[in-house]
Amino acid sequence: MTSWRNHRSRTLLVALLLAGCGRVERPAPPSTRGEVEGPSLRETRQCLADLRALGVDFQPLPDKQYGGGCALIGTVKLLDIGVPTANLGAVRCGEARAYAAWARNGVAPAAYQILGSELSRIVSMGSYACRNTIGTKGPARRSGHALANAIDIAAFELKDGRRISILNDWRSPDPAVQQFLRTVHASACRRFGTVLSPDYNAVHRDHLHLEDDGARFCR
Repeated sequence: MTSWRNHRSRTLLVALLLAGCGRVERPAPPSTRGEVEGPSLRETRQCLADLRALGVDFQPLPDKQYGGGCALIGTVKLLDIGVPTANLGAVRCGEARAYAAWARNGVAPAAYQILGSELSRIVSMGSYACRNTIGTKGPARRSGHALANAIDIAAFELKDGRRISILNDWRSPDPAVQQFLRTVHASACRRFGTVLSPDYNAVHRDHLHLEDDGARFCR
């Protein structure tokens, strides 16, 4: 009887010790600091279906986490949207969808109707860059470019040989050029959450910043 009681006591003691140590025996999960969640798989699938419905030729890209709030999640490579675009790399799908609609239905018609020439291509300054916002007040925060969720546009080239650049022509004395740039800017504001131009600050003197972030900020 004594032996059985001693065995039971030892069993209870071991159980109590294990219970008390349970929280520290399990290994800590790997750090996820700086990782980005991004759009859900369902949202990305719907966006890819929207691109196909628009007749956009694209290539889905693998997700990549770079840490520090920089990542490529739900991104695509635009191959053909009907309007050639230079220097464009990985773009988050929602941004690509907004950009394709803007280039085809906003920029191209404006070039023909206002400037009298077809659009040959749009010149971008890229999309993805692991960096903070530049030239804004307040604490530092990651730019939409760190998620490939923003595109910077530098110029528009026409089939008649003209090149309309943000840097040189934003305040052009030519009324037609002024109307064209104001028109494509307004068109972008209807399709993107954040649109920044030379009117915003000096950092944007040479490009339009187009970001699909759900905001309503057009400057």
